[in-house]
Formats: sequence, structure tokens, C-alpha cells
Amino acid sequence: MIIATWNVNSLKARLTHVIDWLGEAEPDIVLLQELKLETDRFPAAEIEAAGYHAVAHGQKTYNGVAILARAPIRDVTRGLPGFDDDQARWIEGTVALGDRDIRVASLYLPNGQSVTSEKFPYKLRFLDAFEAHARAMLADATRPAVIGGDFNIAPEAVDLYDPKGWAGDVLFHPEERRRYRAVLHQGWTDAFRALHTEAGRYSWWDYRAGMWQKDHGLRIDHLLLSPEAADRLEASDIDRSPRGREKASDHTPVWVRLADSMPAGAPYGPPEEIAEAAAG
Repeated sequence: MIIATWNVNSLKARLTHVIDWLGEAEPDIVLLQELKLETDRFPAAEIEAAGYHAVAHGQKTYNGVAILARAPIRDVTRGLPGFDDDQARWIEGTVALGDRDIRVASLYLPNGQSVTSEKFPYKLRFLDAFEAHARAMLADATRPAVIGGDFNIAPEAVDLYDPKGWAGDVLFHPEERRRYRAVLHQGWTDAFRALHTEAGRYSWWDYRAGMWQKDHGLRIDHLLLSPEAADRLEASDIDRSPRGREKASDHTPVWVRLADSMPAGAPYGPPEEIAEAAAG
């Protein structure tokens, strides 16, 4: 199973790119961000014609998230649980994955604008609520889970073309990076970084100053795997090809491939059952 995340930066403007990429990459689940359209304006017919079910949480002009999947999407939650917010930045649902269901979430984390802006404390509050909900998602160990999206956070220096220049700024601020690490410390795995240690691999390039042409980018789009999903991890990468197309989004897809079934002998189930099995 292939799961991808992609900030499309206006689904209306980029719909042709999305449909083309679905046909080329053939992902099983796609987590979209920055739809920039209301839920009732989501192009469901076009997505269905491409072979996908879809659920969306939209907002006029700004934000917006969606899940596309080849299988039906069930038990949908719109809005980040525990966070009172009128911005459409979170959607999650359940999809069949081989021998088990998988819980997936699409996240569009606030940018923060600047450290002196009122939007930066909002970003940190959102991250605190996200950390709490990510922990709650891990508590359900009966199914694997994947959180994907535009986190607007470059976790480490290798994830930026100019870490010294970005030091202390939004996207690379110590407070947001600390919160990102706290989520990883819960037991989530950054799928791409688990398989790639090299610097210079990016998922976003600013439209300004020829950043794409210079390959001056940041890796701010991530796929986080619960332990049950990480046990199935086979591959992960960044697909640069959509970013090079005419009138492209400033982001490009990031994807992960998971095995449909658990490795033989791997522990699976609620933590207490795994502990009992390990104890004999």
C-alpha cells in the first residue's frame, strides 16, 4: 500500500496536476492539504472518476484538508480533537489495509508567519493539541496509524538548504522543533528520515527568488507512522516531478509504502497483550 501526502496549494488550480499524478503514481491513499475551497465545492466527481473515494474538510479561500482512498473511508473526524478552531486543518478516517484497518490523518499545521506575529503562539497551541491527540491515537494499538501533511516544520539542519539563515525563524524555530520531537518520542516514526540520512532532500521550494531552480528548499512535509505502521515500512521517498511542472504547487508529494500484512512473528495488538505475549 502506498500512502502519500501533498500540499496542493489550491485544489481548483491544481486539479489537473492531481488527477495526472494519481494516474501516474497510483497511490492507495492520498492526504491533501491547502485545498483553498469549501467542502461543498470539493471536486468529488473528478476524484471519483480517477478511482478514489474522498472526504474533505474545506474552508473558503484558505486551508482545507482531504483524504483520498481507493477503499471507502469510515469514521471520519473533521477538526483536531481537543482544539477549538474555525480553521480547516485536520481530517482523519479509517481505511482497509490488507489484513487490518488503518487510521490516517491529513494535517495542515499553521505556518506561524513570524515569531513576533500572533499567529506563532497559535501555531504552538495547535502543536500542543496535536501532541496530545497523537498520543491518544497511539493508545489504540489495534490498528496502524499514519499522520501525513504539511507540518510547516523542518525538524533538523539537514532538512534546510540554509540552516544558519533559518535559525530562530518560523519553520525552524526551537519551540516548534521541540514539539515535533516530542511527538516522535511518543513512538511515531518519520518515514522518510527512517530510510534516508542524506541532506538536501526537500518537499517545498518558495516561489520567490528562483528557489526551485536553485534547489533551495525545505523538508516540511512528513509522514509519521505508529509502531504498527512502522513495522510494515518498506520504502519512502519524495517525488520531485510534480514541482517541476508548469503552474505547480510549491510543495511536492511525499510517499511511503507499507506492507499489506505484518511481518511473521511481529507483535500486534494492545500494549498489555503484547507484554503478556512477550512474558510467555
